[in-house]
Amino acid sequence: MAAKLPDSASDGDEDSNDGLFAEINITPLTDVFLVMVVIFMVTALAEVEQTRKEQKQSQQQQDQSEVSKRSGLQVNLPQGKAQEIDTSKASLVLTIPMQGDIDIGGKTMHDDQINAVFLAAFQRDHNTQVILKADKGVAHGRVVNLMERAKDAGLTHLAIGTSGS
Repeated sequence: MAAKLPDSASDGDEDSNDGLFAEINITPLTDVFLVMVVIFMVTALAEVEQTRKEQKQSQQQQDQSEVSKRSGLQVNLPQGKAQEIDTSKASLVLTIPMQGDIDIGGKTMHDDQINAVFLAAFQRDHNTQVILKADKGVAHGRVVNLMERAKDAGLTHLAIGTSGS
């Protein structure tokens, strides 16, 4: 703030600008406001991105719970970090519970029917992916047995389903 004091040299000129005046410099105030706007914009963008990630995760959990409700199987997948499966290719999803029959694409199949399903999938598309979603507690031998049976039918694109961590 600047102030001007009256000059002692002027003699009685009452109409001159001899009085006190103030000048406010708003440049620093404007700078502070602009910095605050930038900070709020960056924070808002980060918050929006975080919200999108949370919504995507909750949607995936809902989809997974709907699939398990439809199939009637409760499978506790092991956690792991893996790449996404190519959804453009034909897939055969096997859900392997701790005990009981295996669920293939929403239909429960007995063990003796699985080889026919593998052969039919191979005849439809030679590049069919077999995705095995086995419960954590399923015996390793049971999963390997299914993998070998799929390879014997000609299905060589195998994937292990995990839950995201």
